[in-house]
Amino acid sequence: MKLYGSFTSPYVRHCRIALLESRLDCQFIETDQVSSAKLSPTKRVPFLHDEELSLTDSSAILRYIRQKSSKTCLDTVIELDQFCMINTALDSSINLFFLSRDGVDIERVDYTIRQAQRIKTSLAEFEKLELPLHGPFNDVQLRLGCFLSWAVFRQRINIEDYPKLTLFLAAIEKEPFFIETAPPA
Repeated sequence: MKLYGSFTSPYVRHCRIALLESRLDCQFIETDQVSSAKLSPTKRVPFLHDEELSLTDSSAILRYIRQKSSKTCLDTVIELDQFCMINTALDSSINLFFLSRDGVDIERVDYTIRQAQRIKTSLAEFEKLELPLHGPFNDVQLRLGCFLSWAVFRQRINIEDYPKLTLFLAAIEKEPFFIETAPPA
């Protein structure tokens, strides 16, 4: 099995954590935007190859890893909805990051203003979640940790006004699997 991705992608990070937890034999292959555009039909990371199977979305990869290691993945519709909400906030954050990096004034375009509002209202919802301060963490919590860590690292969000999220991020970032998958400094 081969997982392709970047060390900085929060989606890839979640898959790497799942692989560490599963202890499945998998080779991680660092891939940049140019390579992923050639190797994946979605032109993004992560993507996974396991013999004849090719998966191109982190959610499908995560489910595959969990199934292959006889673990559950998003047991309830509430967990699935929370996971999807985190993905929505993460997608919006990543879009704003790349648009800003490309010189778009994200504070003047209706589309990007709505993306920023989506992130803000999502953070308020995440603040309402019951979040543990030690593992084991489920996939909703892992995805939230990957999102928060990436968005703070990339200076896309400030969580000072969200005390539960601040405590949660501080706690999950001390976990060995989170330390092991942290982006290089």
